[in-house]
Amino acid sequence: MDHPCAAPARRKAGGFTLVELMVALMVMALLSLMSWRGLDAMGRAQAQTQARADDLQTLRNGLAQWTADLDAMATDLSNPRAINTLPSPLEWNGLVFRITRYSSGAADPGLRVVAWTLGQDQGRKAWLRWQSPVLQSRVALQQAWQQAAIWAQSPTEASRAQQVSVIPLADWQLFYYRGDSWSNPASSSEASAVNPDGVRLVLTLPDGQPLVGKITRDWIRSTVVGGKS
Repeated sequence: MDHPCAAPARRKAGGFTLVELMVALMVMALLSLMSWRGLDAMGRAQAQTQARADDLQTLRNGLAQWTADLDAMATDLSNPRAINTLPSPLEWNGLVFRITRYSSGAADPGLRVVAWTLGQDQGRKAWLRWQSPVLQSRVALQQAWQQAAIWAQSPTEASRAQQVSVIPLADWQLFYYRGDSWSNPASSSEASAVNPDGVRLVLTLPDGQPLVGKITRDWIRSTVVGGKS
């Protein structure tokens, strides 16, 4: 015959008390919450890293296009393709930077007018690039040169169709390289020059974006020796 005190001991060994179950559930809930917060933080960090990588690649592409436009600038007036009759193949008027460049398409030779400015894209400031179709006449070139200036000041739906928004931008500055130094393109000595030997681009990226701060890119004509940066 079993001892009367043995029955409670067997019942206790076969399960948990209500307090123990509640403690276990609380511990599991706490661990679950900590795990969720850790996964959420990892997800947000991964999204931020991806956004930064995407913006960085977009910025690289924009700077590569900027350099390509300057490299292809129509400066060789002895070249039969250089039909430019304007004072300079590039000009900065404080609002828009215009470049007359050779078309990059071998099957479609000619010239293009490209323009860069700080404009509006979907309600925010952005670095914008505009380009004309391939031009085959002096008249078409002069018209495109004027259209680029109008686009930067008062863009129309038609001109917006020819633009590309590169990156959000807070501000930008340009400097010309002449006489072994960098200076403001608007200075009197620089304004009378046909072409600078180099162009310095300074981009100020806006706050609240994956990429912030200032970016400086120097372009020096390949024929210039000892260019400063």
